[in-house]
Amino acid sequence: EATRGSMSAGGGKREADRDVAESDSEDDGPMPAAAPVPEAGGRRKKRKLAHEQAFLEKLPRAEMYEKSYMHRDTVSHVCITPLTDFVVTASVDGHIKFWKKMMEGIEFVKHYHAHLGPIKALVASVDGLRVCSTGVDKAVKFFEVLSFDMSNMLRLSFVAPAACWIHSKGAPVGRVALAVQDEPVVHIFSPDSAPGASPNEPLATVTLHSAPVTVLAFNPAKKVVVSADTKGMLEYWGADSSAKDPHALPTGAVRFRFKMDTDLFELAKSRTQASSIAFSSDGQRFAVMATDKHVRVFDFSKGKMIRKYDESLPVFEDANARGTLRIDTIDFGQRGARERELEASEELPHGNVVFDESGHFIAYSTLIGIKLLNIDTNRVVRVLGRVENQERFLSLSLFQGIPKVDSQIQQSRMAGNPKSREEMNKEAEPDPLFVCTAFKKHRFYLFSSREPKDDSLDPEGRDVFNEKPTAAEMVMETEQSTVLGKEAVIRTSLGDIHIKLFGTECPKTVENFTVHSRNGYYDGVVFHRVIPGFMLQTGDPLGDGTGGESIWGGEFEDEFHRSLRHDRPFTVSMANAGPGTNGSQFFITTVPCPWLDNKHTVFGRVVKGMDVVQTIEQVKTNKLDKPFDDISILNVDIVT
Repeated sequence: EATRGSMSAGGGKREADRDVAESDSEDDGPMPAAAPVPEAGGRRKKRKLAHEQAFLEKLPRAEMYEKSYMHRDTVSHVCITPLTDFVVTASVDGHIKFWKKMMEGIEFVKHYHAHLGPIKALVASVDGLRVCSTGVDKAVKFFEVLSFDMSNMLRLSFVAPAACWIHSKGAPVGRVALAVQDEPVVHIFSPDSAPGASPNEPLATVTLHSAPVTVLAFNPAKKVVVSADTKGMLEYWGADSSAKDPHALPTGAVRFRFKMDTDLFELAKSRTQASSIAFSSDGQRFAVMATDKHVRVFDFSKGKMIRKYDESLPVFEDANARGTLRIDTIDFGQRGARERELEASEELPHGNVVFDESGHFIAYSTLIGIKLLNIDTNRVVRVLGRVENQERFLSLSLFQGIPKVDSQIQQSRMAGNPKSREEMNKEAEPDPLFVCTAFKKHRFYLFSSREPKDDSLDPEGRDVFNEKPTAAEMVMETEQSTVLGKEAVIRTSLGDIHIKLFGTECPKTVENFTVHSRNGYYDGVVFHRVIPGFMLQTGDPLGDGTGGESIWGGEFEDEFHRSLRHDRPFTVSMANAGPGTNGSQFFITTVPCPWLDNKHTVFGRVVKGMDVVQTIEQVKTNKLDKPFDDISILNVDIVT
């Protein structure tokens, strides 16, 4: 009997491991180890989800983030209010911002300096009408979403590392559960205290855990809370305030009698703890992201684990060693270093997992981007942000559907092209959106179904500077632009080429080019290599492609930036002989060259004199691609 019981308890895990292995993909990164040899009966048929494409159409699909917006400090939390369609963001300096989801993108609404120090939790109620935040200052702030007002606050005797609204839609009184740092209890508070009652006194206390609680999540479909502690234990408890025992599980909510019949000990057995919990919209499933970088999906009523995905660094390293990740070696090295730094950090949330509205898909951030998985077919269907190698995305929130937008606000955005409410409603289309934070970034990022606009169509760029710089930052920027220069004019024997320089994105490369130019290093240097339909190369004082050095002597490292790619002609980039071998030579492309991304540093774009570039491209060359008649740089002027 003991053996049979052990096999039964482990069956869910073995089935999960076997299923997960099927989703290994060369394009989308590693999954757990290969499946065991199937039993007699032949290969199992691949599962299919009916109408999968229709579900995917309602999810973001752009490979790059469309826009990003600023806080003054590292953005730590983001949430989207259900039904009311607001985005709420928080940063480690205690600031909270409200944004309204529009027909396309978002619009800033209001800003609060809510806490004196880092924010620990930021959660929205299931009806989307309230938001609660907790901080290290032992304060709890309550906000009314539709009026953007702070409606109440609590002064606690403890820090609340986790919070969760536990009332259903339409409840007359709001209730919020707050974990207690370093104590195994959860207190229930209400921002709507009865007359004469102290708002700082809890309505009730839950004492199911034997270790401090780190995560709280409410299942509104079942009126049950799932909580997790530092020992990895998962507990279910009721949240029906009208019941005789409000913390007892509602009748019929679960289909097991004893916890030993479930897989709710899985995290404890793996010696890990939950960092986030999310429920599907029907309450039948919940997903747990843990500190061991595994994502586990459970059947709520049975308490059984049905999926398990390993997103830890060693798995990615093994996949990269096999060559299945298809990521440049240098790029992967930078991602790996950032991942190790993230794992050593204890200050920020390490990411979360979310369900889509259908309950068939989950999404979470990984080393290679935001993964979107079909948990029914057990397959990775999309990876968003794979090319964004400067950001390690963390926490994310998902918006789906058509936003509810006030017609006057929308009209104000339409710049003199007014439309009736009926016309706007008729034209409205779903605009799915992932809003996510990134490791050590002062920005949050929006992934939609639209790729970012070209620089020529969007002069502001996708990284919006919605915060005023401090006086010190302004001085630094002025000094930097004066030293580096913003533009350069390369005066050649065939005409002038005007270049915009990207000193902010790659300051060392631009400094090298600027100082060389001012010192006359490029004066008289020829274009020693010209290949029609590819590029023109120069910058070598020896004139044969073998010479040149940096302003520091020798070579210097690469400076790759997500927004500076070889995706168009007239891109100015550093020539090199491999990683970290930049000297003085550079080239100007005449066609898009995406294969050069993350191999050569883009530090400028030609903004005027394209005809001169095309003239040089057409000159006759010898078998070594050197022009028969020398085309030289007369001098380079730096414009500040």
